[in-house]
Amino acid sequence: MAETIFELSGERISVWYRLAGNQNDAYATAQVICLEQTVEFPGELVPKGFIQDEIVGRIESFEELDDHHYLVQISYAVETSGFELTQLLNLCFGNSSIKPGIRLERFALPAGLSKFFRGPRYGRNGLRELLGVAGRPLLCTALKPMGLSAAQLGDLAYRFALGGIDIIKDDHGLADQPFAPFRERIQACVAAVERANRETGRRCIYIPNITAPANQIRNQALFAKKAGVGGLLVSPGLIGFDSMRALADDDRIALPVISHPALQGSFVINSDSGISHYALFGQLTRLAGADAAIFPNYGGRFSFSREECHQIAMGTAAAMGPFKLIFPAPGGGMNLDRIPDMVAVYGRDVIFLIGGGLHQQGPDLIENCRYFYKIAEQF
Repeated sequence: MAETIFELSGERISVWYRLAGNQNDAYATAQVICLEQTVEFPGELVPKGFIQDEIVGRIESFEELDDHHYLVQISYAVETSGFELTQLLNLCFGNSSIKPGIRLERFALPAGLSKFFRGPRYGRNGLRELLGVAGRPLLCTALKPMGLSAAQLGDLAYRFALGGIDIIKDDHGLADQPFAPFRERIQACVAAVERANRETGRRCIYIPNITAPANQIRNQALFAKKAGVGGLLVSPGLIGFDSMRALADDDRIALPVISHPALQGSFVINSDSGISHYALFGQLTRLAGADAAIFPNYGGRFSFSREECHQIAMGTAAAMGPFKLIFPAPGGGMNLDRIPDMVAVYGRDVIFLIGGGLHQQGPDLIENCRYFYKIAEQF
């Protein structure tokens, strides 16, 4: 086989993997990853020269974490990414995600690749400017339960906005169901929030869920934009990270994007497989253009630990070349009493998402929201 002659830039993508097993097995796994994530070809048959030297992944470092875990850094020629998100994700973890004992911990992109991605359009500072909130944590709630009519959801949105909530989002289970059709729900909720804003002078925004069949997503987003929504709720585990990126990048839409974790749990709940909380909810979510990442808070009805949630917050704020910092948005069975402890973990640059807890606080929803606002104002 004739040798391929192609001059590469020399820039490389670095990916860190946590490998389970003894030292010999873990190193052997690292060698397999180098092949599996690139040429997917028997090592002894890989053509010498360009493909073996430049295309196959390289082990850059290998260190012991404990008696049964090792951290390996593997680099890939930037050109193997195709300079686009789907192949980048495939390159970093495609086939290896199917194998047990391999966990993607974090990644670093060279400048020659980062320039192909816009990342978050608004980020923390842009979202704060849009909402007119300078320092305190942002307040968010969800319209629920499923089964309410569009008019009933609009009434909820009005009361939430009147009480001081910054971001009112659809619950992620609201789609285009007959009891609250997508377009009817959007029109009702936009009108309700605009009415409340006129009365309060605040800039509350309504964010509908546009997670939908692939051939409907963009049209739904454009309709929502025209109707006057303040952002979009997207579940990249359902529609794909690159679909979310395309929405975030579209200048016809130009709205904040909030990412929801539906169907992503299996990536993170096994500590020896999948993707780390830091990389999934922090790095990948930012790379794909979200301005905030919703995830289950520690101590709620899900199993994320305090340290795992802290790692997510770190991922939303870690240095990533040109990409803006985004908001961590912990939720999932939270109540107002937890806020001081949550501020200790996340700081003030956080979106507190409390849904059912606002209803449980008492019968007067507007006063419950005002109490929520009063607590957040202290920080």
